[in-house]
Amino acid sequence: MSTSIILGCLYVLAATVTAMLPMKRQYIPGVCLLLGAPLLLIYIGYEHGLIVAGLCLLAFVSMMRNPLRYLWAKLRGQNPELPPELR
Repeated sequence: MSTSIILGCLYVLAATVTAMLPMKRQYIPGVCLLLGAPLLLIYIGYEHGLIVAGLCLLAFVSMMRNPLRYLWAKLRGQNPELPPELR
């Protein structure tokens, strides 16, 4: 089994554990997962090709859709609201 598949499985397990945490405790591990994903996607693309990396990118965007929406709104100069649990 290739290293990128093992790392991808560990990433999914870490994301699942993070999702089970209370909302206030999800922030730091979620940011780490968000920052680590591009490196993992590049490595997967290197080992398995662009089609597999593209499918993994779709899965990543699906998992991180709310943080990505927040970052996109911030980049456009809007002031998006945080959920009450994070204030």
